[in-house]
Amino acid sequence: MQKTLSLELLGLGKDQEAVYRSLLTESAEGVEGLAARLGITESQVRDALDRLVDLELLRPSRDVPGMLRPVSPEIGFETVLRHQEAELLRRQEELLRSKETVARTVAAYAAERPASLEDAERLIGLDAIQSRLEILARDLTDECCSIEPGGAQSQASLDAARPLDERALARGVTLRTIYQDSARNDAATFAYARWHTEHGGQIRTCPETPPRMLVFDRRIAVVPIDPANTRAGALCTASPGIVAPLLALFEQTWDMAVPLGADHRAGAPESDGLSPAERGLLKLLAAGMTDEAAAKRLGVSLRTVRRQMAALMERLNSASRFEAGLKAAQRGWLA
Repeated sequence: MQKTLSLELLGLGKDQEAVYRSLLTESAEGVEGLAARLGITESQVRDALDRLVDLELLRPSRDVPGMLRPVSPEIGFETVLRHQEAELLRRQEELLRSKETVARTVAAYAAERPASLEDAERLIGLDAIQSRLEILARDLTDECCSIEPGGAQSQASLDAARPLDERALARGVTLRTIYQDSARNDAATFAYARWHTEHGGQIRTCPETPPRMLVFDRRIAVVPIDPANTRAGALCTASPGIVAPLLALFEQTWDMAVPLGADHRAGAPESDGLSPAERGLLKLLAAGMTDEAAAKRLGVSLRTVRRQMAALMERLNSASRFEAGLKAAQRGWLA
């Protein structure tokens, strides 16, 4: 077993090793005889002979013109090793040149960018955003804080995030993410969040979240140019005047959010009988927000908002939303 492994490392395939070993004992055999002895085709024998000649393990015979003689393993294998060392050196030099080329290309790209991270870089289109996120995730050393509003996340977004999160978590980077409570109702998003926590990530949810954001190592932030349309592009900045307030907003939201593992608390009523989702809905509607706007803010469907509001009106014994708002305020539900 060890001999076979050694010859494979020297670049000899199964047929080549068999032919070489056979010629070491029966060097006068021709192609037909080798094929019969080894149980392979004559074409396979010829291919093996060509390879052995290339490796200089076979050389022309001086005694029998037109025939080949095997070089002794002591001499032949030493020659093969020299060739491998030369090839390894060539590949190392090629790799070094490739690294230098990549470094020059990256430097040229950085010099040609219209804006630096110290100011602000506009990322137009999903491809540009994904490319920047890949670089930022690669360079992460400590922590990434993110807010993902809208409840259910698209499968494309989850697929794009998984390899980046996986590599960061494997390096020991802290990943903290805030989803909306409604994300718990989407199978794909909830499954991804559970995978995230099982691999060391920290996930929390709350009824309502600020706009989408990512903050890398507490110094570089990526936020949408238009929170209502993430496809419009994003802004990437390292300006402390922008990053610090975003971090403060994230921490404030994080303190109010519920850990993903606390499933029994996500929709459980509080002492006043309201769930966090119901309380959030009441506050939005009391502020004059329409059902459609409230549904979008909470990351749920319009049907869900109307169903929850109908249930609240029934509990408050109210004939109108205005009356429901007054009674909710009297009970302290809007505090």
